Amino acid sequence: MLIVSLLLAVLALAWANGANDNLKATATAYGSGAIDYARARQLATAAQLSGSLASIVLAKALLDAFGGKGLLPPEVVGDPSFLVAVAAAAAITVLAATRVGLPISTTHALVGGLAGAGFVLAPAQLCWSALGGSYFLPLLLTPLLAASAAGVVYPLAHRLRESLGIRTNSCLCVGSAADRLDVTDQGVMLLRRSELSVRLADHEACRLIYGGQMFGISVQSLVDRLHVTSAFALGFARGLNDTPKVLALWVAAGWSGLDPRFSLLVVAATMAAGGWLRAQRVAETLAHRITPLSHGQGLLSNGIASSLVIGASLLGSPVSTTHVSAGAVFGIGLWNDRTDWWRVTGIIGAWITTLPFAAAVASSIAWSLHA
Repeated sequence: MLIVSLLLAVLALAWANGANDNLKATATAYGSGAIDYARARQLATAAQLSGSLASIVLAKALLDAFGGKGLLPPEVVGDPSFLVAVAAAAAITVLAATRVGLPISTTHALVGGLAGAGFVLAPAQLCWSALGGSYFLPLLLTPLLAASAAGVVYPLAHRLRESLGIRTNSCLCVGSAADRLDVTDQGVMLLRRSELSVRLADHEACRLIYGGQMFGISVQSLVDRLHVTSAFALGFARGLNDTPKVLALWVAAGWSGLDPRFSLLVVAATMAAGGWLRAQRVAETLAHRITPLSHGQGLLSNGIASSLVIGASLLGSPVSTTHVSAGAVFGIGLWNDRTDWWRVTGIIGAWITTLPFAAAVASSIAWSLHA
């Protein structure tokens, strides 16, 4: 029974991870208008699957980290009750946040699950120093690093763009214009006048377009291509960093009898399905509800986030793609007077509560399984 429970819990976690995380990679490209939602979903799915498949070779260290090795003794790590509690708690936490469109960290949920279940099953054997140094520290520092990098690099990149003579162009919006509706004494509504209008619009009404050429290519076309490439890189980094974290719970239960390579394919496919079917709410939050992003800002945000996540994955360091990608957007938002800081505060609040919430759920599940 516990074997089936573990399989279902891991699949639920993979689904939740995809639903909350997949579209984060392409959210800036979608939000800036470089691509529409349909293409953003396709690109994010392809990138995640590529990163997931590469993770079996490039991110082996994360398999050990999120299987609980170094944090708890092997006999606890291999306890099916422990693994079920961790996976189920993380899945419940991420699914709840996805439901309300909040981008949170699966990594934080897993760390909370590891700590909560470990505290119930083996409180005296839980290695607090490993929990702090190997898990908490990278998770705390990387969003600050991403926000700082974006906050410092963006104004420099902006000045460089202007020094190269690349300007943003306004656009003309063509459409119908109608005067007010009047109602006669007989209750008939009359449209007084309707005509075609042409007006100069700002960036809220239409896309900012970069003028000029570079290397014989339209600057706008070049930025769009780089932006899409950076979105794929971030999606690849997310698959590379997140898949081993989910798969680790399966691998740790060596008694499951499943080939790790087959397990990897199942986890990767489930993550992709969750992202394909349930990622739009979180995508809308990151794309449109934090701060308006131009093409250049989105490109810069993705470049910083993907570099940090790929580097951390290669080092076996558990970082949150959510915190890194959102942190980069926050850093750019410092230079945008239309940033919704109330929403930013709400997202950070969700980040703070993720770990203790997951720990509490994992503790309850572990206790009930051993009661």
